[in-house]
Amino acid sequence: MTKLIECVPNFSEGVNLDIIKQITNEVESVEGVRLLNVDPGKATNRTVVTFVGEPGKVIEAAFLAIKKAGELIDMSQHKGEHPRMGATDVCPLIPIANISMEETAEYAMQLAKWVGEELGIPAYLYEYAQADKKRNNLSVIRTGEYEGFFKKIKLPEWKPDFGPAEFDAKRGATVIGARDFLIAYNVNLNTTSTRRANSIAFDVREAGRVMREGDPVSGKIITDENGKPKSIPGSLKSVKAIGWYIEEYGIAQISMNLTNIEVTPLHVAFDEVCTKAAERGMRVTGSELVGLIPLKAMLDAGKYFLLKQQRSVGVSEKELIKIAIKSMGLSELSPFIPEERIIEYLLKDKASSKLASMTLIEFADETASESPAPGGGSISAYIGALGAALATMVANLSSHKKGWDNRWEEFSNWAEKGQQYKDELIRLVDLDTAAFNKIMEAFSLPKGNDEEKMARDKVIQDATRYAIEIPFKVMQAAYGSLTVIKAMAETGNPNSVTDAGVAALCARSAVIGAFMNVKINASGFKDKDFVAKVIADGGEIERRAIELEGEIIALVNSKIV
Repeated sequence: MTKLIECVPNFSEGVNLDIIKQITNEVESVEGVRLLNVDPGKATNRTVVTFVGEPGKVIEAAFLAIKKAGELIDMSQHKGEHPRMGATDVCPLIPIANISMEETAEYAMQLAKWVGEELGIPAYLYEYAQADKKRNNLSVIRTGEYEGFFKKIKLPEWKPDFGPAEFDAKRGATVIGARDFLIAYNVNLNTTSTRRANSIAFDVREAGRVMREGDPVSGKIITDENGKPKSIPGSLKSVKAIGWYIEEYGIAQISMNLTNIEVTPLHVAFDEVCTKAAERGMRVTGSELVGLIPLKAMLDAGKYFLLKQQRSVGVSEKELIKIAIKSMGLSELSPFIPEERIIEYLLKDKASSKLASMTLIEFADETASESPAPGGGSISAYIGALGAALATMVANLSSHKKGWDNRWEEFSNWAEKGQQYKDELIRLVDLDTAAFNKIMEAFSLPKGNDEEKMARDKVIQDATRYAIEIPFKVMQAAYGSLTVIKAMAETGNPNSVTDAGVAALCARSAVIGAFMNVKINASGFKDKDFVAKVIADGGEIERRAIELEGEIIALVNSKIV
């Protein structure tokens, strides 16, 4: 399985787009690396770049980008709102798939060594790549910023991990490390006051604020028995925050780093800033995402805001994202385009969802063409998806039915289950066609000698097993959807009972059609024990589906006659 890491370097240039393009050109010059996002900020004079790929390729691209940034950016002339210490200020590596944090940290150390020794740029390690806990925090390393590092770098405790202990006036220093996925997120306020924005930032950030006597701003700092300042913790764990004024937009913002979105999700951070702002007489007008975000964070946010309204969360992925964008005002300063900001969408292989992304007419035309795929397997998956969609519709209509307000959560849960079955069956539409294509490709392999014949036979058998497993999954998902369908026929909105009946017909047909594909593909598979089990299990699913469909149709007819 391919190992993937993400790299999110922050370059100290957010105004000159030509310089930014020259840097990102270096990233794109490395084959196997995919540039996902370039997010420049004029007020911060900083650009966040995101790219992904196999580890070795990623650190090669990062090295070239750091080198080019050092050539083009003059830190002695740099001004910006964001804390910074170098042309490439920070360069984190993040594990994405099939790689541990420990391995990712090793690659970060390789990159830092490369930058320090070959480019002569002072390089510091941070987070998981830094063994010394006294200097693994980015904000601690960056204290003093560019202007203060000329003296700081001479201190023995701040000797760089790699590279010279001489501060480079033009290129500055670079911090390289390995960390968990971090969301950089700004919340917009209806004020221009940096001081007031900071007061909210201190309210919410985990580090909180220094404890003082009397006046919370100018009062004497209270210390502990060791002489260290005491602090009042903020309300949000795993959150770093500062307040600043953005001249470009004419507003103050709370700029946050959410370092663990399992601890403090995006929507919780947004709502807490809203609360603290209101307590101080201010209002949140919207928010701004810097860089990319995982799909789950957006879906969780959409569900959160729907639940606050006592609305069903069993809606489409697209609708959940729309609710999240509207609720948090993510398009206030510039349009939030999900296809450009959600990491899974950027990594998605468009070819893998060719059929599912077609219009109804295109799908019908493609099915009717002389090509043997999509065939009965994909059609079975699709009619199963339609059945699950109908049941979900009934659940959503029921959750909003007048007089049933106390049952909204019950139907929301059913709708959410229906959406899951629908999404799984849509995914299987393309996978069934892909399974058929794998078999065709396997049969086209050369068979000129015994070695080629053996290799070809193995590929054919592997492809055949896959072509059995996919329609069997269609059977399981379609049969599972019948539980939602029956519940809607029994307890859902009576005005939609026939929709539940049609859904049952779709689900049963999907099970029977998929089982036909299981059986025909199993006829060419050599593992007879596997075949015997899958046919027995499939037969039982088919029997139960037909039985359950009969019960649902009888129930529907009893309500409409």
